[in-house]
Amino acid sequence: MPEGNGPNKSVSSRVFSLLNAFTLQQPSMRLVQLSQATGLPVSTVHRMVTELVDLGALEREKDGAYRIGLRLWELGSLCPRPTTLRDVSLPFMHDLYEATSENVQLAVLDGGEALYIERVWGRRSVPVASRVGGRLPLYATGVGKVLLGYANPGFQESVLRAGMRRYTPHTVIMPGLLMRSLRDVRSSGIARCVEEMTLGTVSVAAPIFDRDRQVVAALSVVMHSRARSLSTVEPALRVAAMSISRELAKNHYRAGDESEVPVAEKLPRVG
Repeated sequence: MPEGNGPNKSVSSRVFSLLNAFTLQQPSMRLVQLSQATGLPVSTVHRMVTELVDLGALEREKDGAYRIGLRLWELGSLCPRPTTLRDVSLPFMHDLYEATSENVQLAVLDGGEALYIERVWGRRSVPVASRVGGRLPLYATGVGKVLLGYANPGFQESVLRAGMRRYTPHTVIMPGLLMRSLRDVRSSGIARCVEEMTLGTVSVAAPIFDRDRQVVAALSVVMHSRARSLSTVEPALRVAAMSISRELAKNHYRAGDESEVPVAEKLPRVG
């Protein structure tokens, strides 16, 4: 039985475990799937989701499946914690998009994954696997390689020990090769990820630093692998990342500030 769903757990704990069952990989789930994910009886899940639908926290689709509702998105938008990093970054992300016409993404380290907290893109941008509020592995993404490359050796080892999935034939899962690429990230200040998460796409990413020169986020441009030379994109990316870092320093932003650190947003982007 999943943690938080024992007989002595509160109703709120069970409700949260039900909402927490929805993921980027499974944004829509049926009653039986929710029951399996939470360890709660189907009858209990049915009663809970019925109430949550009435409250707007969940939405019921035509096929009978459920997904996160707009009311939760509205409540999530009230959270002030991600505001500073996103607000500072967005103008520079828009400038970077104007210069490249490609996907521009902002991600932070959350647990052992890259959490995407903002994205700017357009009609001509190549489709990507990420979305705002979604998570992807550190070892197979540009932003992830930056966040992992600047992490301490103990954390890097824990990621390697956790096991790595091969998403494409190009995904680097050999520990030695991955560690070598992470050293390159530290020395060059740029991570390059060619078709490791999705075939046909390449990601180039750079670190964003706080006032103490600690990496707090990663900024990336994701484009078609045949679109253009990386050498034409990397200078603009470096300028944007350095500009965001400079603004964060002016605002005295630093890793560990409880009122500023971005938190997980599992809510889907609307619009």
